[in-house]
Amino acid sequence: MIVGAGPRATGLLERIAANAPELYSGAGLDIHLVDPHPPGAGRVWRAAQSPLLWMNSHAEDVTMFTDETVEMAGPVREGPTLHEWAGLDGRVFADRRIQGDYLRWVYDRAVAGLPPGVTVHHHPRRALRVGGPPGGRQQVWLESRPRPLLADLVVLAVGHLDAELDAEQARLAAYAREHGLVHLPPDYTADSDLTALKPGEPVLVRGFGLAFVDLMVLLTEGRGGRYEGDVYLPSGREPVLYVGSRRGVPYHSKIGYDWTGERPPLPRFFGPAEVGELLARPEGFDFRRDVWPLVEKELGFAHYHRLFTAHPERTALAWRDFEEKYAAGDAADRETLVASAVPDPGDRLDLAALDHPLDGVRYGSHEEFQEGLREYIEGDLGRRHDARYSADLAVFLGLLSVYGQLIRLGSVGPWWHGFFSYLASGPPGPRLRQMLALSRAGLLRFVGAGMTVAAEDGVFRASSPTVPGFSAEARALVEARLPEPTVGRARDTLLRELHADGAAETPDGLLRVDPGDGRILDRDGRPHPRRFALGPYTDGRAPGAFTRPRTGGPAFRQNDATARAVLAFLRDLTRPSDAGGQEFRVPGERAAPHEPTGRVSASSGRERPNPQGFFDQHMEGSST
Repeated sequence: MIVGAGPRATGLLERIAANAPELYSGAGLDIHLVDPHPPGAGRVWRAAQSPLLWMNSHAEDVTMFTDETVEMAGPVREGPTLHEWAGLDGRVFADRRIQGDYLRWVYDRAVAGLPPGVTVHHHPRRALRVGGPPGGRQQVWLESRPRPLLADLVVLAVGHLDAELDAEQARLAAYAREHGLVHLPPDYTADSDLTALKPGEPVLVRGFGLAFVDLMVLLTEGRGGRYEGDVYLPSGREPVLYVGSRRGVPYHSKIGYDWTGERPPLPRFFGPAEVGELLARPEGFDFRRDVWPLVEKELGFAHYHRLFTAHPERTALAWRDFEEKYAAGDAADRETLVASAVPDPGDRLDLAALDHPLDGVRYGSHEEFQEGLREYIEGDLGRRHDARYSADLAVFLGLLSVYGQLIRLGSVGPWWHGFFSYLASGPPGPRLRQMLALSRAGLLRFVGAGMTVAAEDGVFRASSPTVPGFSAEARALVEARLPEPTVGRARDTLLRELHADGAAETPDGLLRVDPGDGRILDRDGRPHPRRFALGPYTDGRAPGAFTRPRTGGPAFRQNDATARAVLAFLRDLTRPSDAGGQEFRVPGERAAPHEPTGRVSASSGRERPNPQGFFDQHMEGSST
């Protein structure tokens, strides 16, 4: 059974179809998909949402298909990108409903590509819990269904999680109820009820990433406003948004030019050998102390390789000499080298300054800051659409390479994912131009970095050290970000009870999985033989379920490994033994009562553990 039917589950189905001819030749296989949303598109890419909401990638940079750059054991099955399939201009930012149509087509193609005898069943319901012993069939209880489905294996591919409120959000929500205020906690913006945000009234918004962009669109164009060039013409139904965040600036614009010439040879300083050395350390590793210096060196190498090979007139040293010294030096040596070999500071990579552009910056008034941040956004747009700064695109490629390696390390803490998203997964350039137009129209006001929100005097009040002495107050507060993927606080009962039954959680709340094949780990580090998990709520989280072509696609690699593990397990489960032709069972497995014969099922369920814990649960229930 696969719980979830969105792009990650679709990618797994595609890999099952690709690998089945090699690994599975059983008489039959039933694959059960459980998701209340349509297969392929799932929740995020469903058709029932505003056409104003775009993807944040060019159509030519979106694919669901593998190529020779993906490191995997299974066969490559190439297919069209979004723009090739839809007949779109490759530079277009398609709306999410078009992406949903593409994902449904990929799903249908994957199902059609399954071998004869393999059948897919979609259950448009929520999965509530999963149980069963590691040595027997699994059970999955579904909403509005009294008896569980049985499965030999379960794969969780549930995507982004809704979460119960943390302590701060619960306090703010209680204050809002007590004083008649509006508090919208972290959520997927397209699912939020925005009707309580009234025209003309101030709204505090904490979060300046992609969730904010969606909020901005739905509260402006979504309420009848429109753009004429760089001018916004309001409908009169818009609230006034006061936005701030930890950094105080929006995510960097998507890069608006194409790659030409030689790519940096990645990985160079942070690859499989370095990851292997980190994993082999008996004392473990610390991200900031042991991993980040390697990442920083790798990203710098990508940046300077491009600068020296594509723009040599802006350097003062031959690339070969620079590369030799860069490779041999420590961080201080590299800083000295760059200062002497790269004359223009604007051509140097300063990751700390990129991450905290407003650190130590102070403005004398709120209005001065509005002008200052508009200049910052205009500068970002100019640079990210100018091929003279193509070293920025090389850093993007470096970030993708690094992410692919970090997945092998498991959880490295929440900071990295936010940093990656800020630099590499920002909004389309046109969205930043819309921000500028809304700012000039007075409907978007910037608060600053390190934004804090106080609940006092019957209102919410926001302030930032960027503008000393300024504060904005409002009767509405929106937390413009997705909920943290914390398994222990997941609103999804399936994951919460799985965690309660002994599935391991990282310190930052992610479900621990085996980095090799995605099997769920218990708190002693033991992999469950029949339960797998893929997606952003695990410590094997990848940049996305789909990716830019020819960039290695870490999610594709994971999907392939999980598909092969699933098929090999099911193959061995039904393989006759040497003695008497009996059905093969994994060590310790007990036959389930009323178990059907003749077909293997990839479906599931859950029940309370006995005192012996996570991997010794008592099996009961009926088959389907």
